[in-house]
Amino acid sequence: MSDKPLEGIKIIDFTHVQAGPACTQLLAWFGADVIKVERPGSGDVTRSQLRDVPGADALYFTMLNSNKRSLTLDTKTPAGKEVLTKLIKESDILVENFGPGALDRMGFTWEHIKELNPGMIVASVKGFSDGHHYEDLKVYENVAQCAGGAASTSGFWDGPPTVSGAALGDSNTGMHLAIGILTALHQRNKTGKGQKVAVSMQDSVLNLCRVKLRDQQRLDKVGYLEEYPQYPHGKFTDVVPRGGNAGGGGQPGWVLKCKGWETDPNAYIYFTIQGHAWAPICKALGKPEWIEDPAYKTAEARQDKIFDIFAFIEEWLSDKTKFEAVDILRKFDIPCSPVLSMKEIAADPSLRASGTIVEVDHKQRGKYLTVGSPIKFSDLKVEITGSPLLGEHTDEVLAQLGYNAEQIKEMHAARAV
Repeated sequence: MSDKPLEGIKIIDFTHVQAGPACTQLLAWFGADVIKVERPGSGDVTRSQLRDVPGADALYFTMLNSNKRSLTLDTKTPAGKEVLTKLIKESDILVENFGPGALDRMGFTWEHIKELNPGMIVASVKGFSDGHHYEDLKVYENVAQCAGGAASTSGFWDGPPTVSGAALGDSNTGMHLAIGILTALHQRNKTGKGQKVAVSMQDSVLNLCRVKLRDQQRLDKVGYLEEYPQYPHGKFTDVVPRGGNAGGGGQPGWVLKCKGWETDPNAYIYFTIQGHAWAPICKALGKPEWIEDPAYKTAEARQDKIFDIFAFIEEWLSDKTKFEAVDILRKFDIPCSPVLSMKEIAADPSLRASGTIVEVDHKQRGKYLTVGSPIKFSDLKVEITGSPLLGEHTDEVLAQLGYNAEQIKEMHAARAV
């Protein structure tokens, strides 16, 4: 019995850049045979974007395409179409993030794919859902964040909408699509029938912004949002405002300076004042008198002086590094975290030990760091391998499809692969 849950599942990966590759990489980690189909000579555009090693695949590509095989294929040629036809017949899933109608123009409509393989699952990343009035609009990461409500509710109230450094539009959409694929696969195991699965980037961002949609409805009802910094002295309009670093779940929180902030842009902690943690917070800060003081005892009583409280905490933090502060506060079970830089995360021994950050080998680059599986299993060790070179597995895949050495040589000569 295989020790990889998705072993035996073959995926045709027609995706590029980030959203689709993030999806197929996750499935490859769990054992699926992901065949990344790329244009001969150039491949995925991220192979050459933001290069740090001349002539080698960029980190943008390597960090989104580990554990895959690369097949170069020109689907505009008869030979290329024949290869794709054979591949569809033998595969389980096709994932794509082309523009609208690209597969149809290739000659592989949904109806034709179903004829070739009734069990095929065709999964698509879209900018906007089918039928949306912007369905023909080209979408990238920050476009999706703006369309999905994240940007309008991020940043500070006296500044413009702000996009997040997290890939809410791209990788987040890929994770949603992976869930959809696995659901369709489970259903196929029951019915024998494939189906189309689609996830839009706008929808995926909105799914992560549901608490802001919650807040819009609350604002419509009562005209204010009690957990936002604008309450009680500020003004609310009829839309959810930007809340700075306030807690989205209703617990007041803020990013506070620690020792060294003058020279270190990440010498901060995030500190959350949860109701049940108020007494421990007071004890940790040396202010036990606040515990029963009516002016501080409840969240409602504290709200009008919440920034005075944060200023007091910041003064308490002034002689402590972010790590020293968290080590003290966690003993009191107070929700907090150091603001970690990417350099600190890359070197974090806990993340290395858990497999969240891994070092892998690449034939051109040598060793590089990449993300590992964020999902941990009790009975599965996820192994991360380096990304494939362009066309590295072309001959291997063609041979598995039944082509002999002479036929493969002819396709290379004709530049079909």
